[in-house]
Amino acid sequence: MITHYFKTLKDSELKEVESVRNGVWTHMVAPTEEELQQIIGEYALDESIVADIRDFFEVPRMEKSGSATYFFTRYPFDEKDEDIDTAPLLIVVGESFVLTIAQREVPQFKAFVTGKAEIQTTQKAKFFIQIMDALTKSYEYELVHLRKSVHSDRSRLRKIGNREIEKLVNYEHELNDMIASVVPTNAWLQQVTTGNYMQLYNEDVELMEDLMIANSQLVDSARSVLKTIQNIRTATEAILTNKLNATIQRLTILTLILTIPTIIASLYGMNVPLPLSGNPLAFWMVLTVILFVIIIAVLVFKRSEWL
Repeated sequence: MITHYFKTLKDSELKEVESVRNGVWTHMVAPTEEELQQIIGEYALDESIVADIRDFFEVPRMEKSGSATYFFTRYPFDEKDEDIDTAPLLIVVGESFVLTIAQREVPQFKAFVTGKAEIQTTQKAKFFIQIMDALTKSYEYELVHLRKSVHSDRSRLRKIGNREIEKLVNYEHELNDMIASVVPTNAWLQQVTTGNYMQLYNEDVELMEDLMIANSQLVDSARSVLKTIQNIRTATEAILTNKLNATIQRLTILTLILTIPTIIASLYGMNVPLPLSGNPLAFWMVLTVILFVIIIAVLVFKRSEWL
């Protein structure tokens, strides 16, 4: 699907236009091969670079070809079909247009389309920064949610079971995806401010620097939460190991205690002459000896702090 948006400083709201014009924002979602070829022809794009957006696992990077600069990044997305928590987004900034291509809907663009976020498509650099800022804020929102969930699980550390451990593994997966997306994105943002990739005014440079600082803080926070998860998993493993060792120890002691009467009962179960075999009180005497030996064994184990 191809949608063209247009808005200048004089316009009060974002408008959909039918065709390409100077200062337009073209947004494509799950484009067909015909739609891709159409846009490539209209904007004179590098087909070999644009074709990479078909790969759902495309990594963030930046390339320049001709008069257009191609920015591959990723945004948070609850993907059901792939084992990943981000989706790829291609942003192309040309001399007179901004083009975005995604395989899935981009929820972060909803504020632009509905008018909740003020944008001007004719200000390409500023609009590009607004797009990147929206992606960063969505990562920050996801990180806040993850941090709350992790701290909630940490408060119930001794009650963590298989379900909670699986949740921690999923949190770790989300954080790794987040870091793997933001770190290379921040690297090419640095290149944009120092290279000749697009025209940046002083205000744009300041916004870009603020964006890079926010991304760096996001990565640091994500790594901090990731470290917390790893500590929780280590502590959980230690607790579960101690519980397992304690259980095995109790079962071993119980086995030893029960072995004593088993041996005595086995001896007196043999069909041979035995002491006290003719005594009418033999059963009670043997039972008394068994109880006495068990009590002595229990006292020894308790004194040794095995029980």
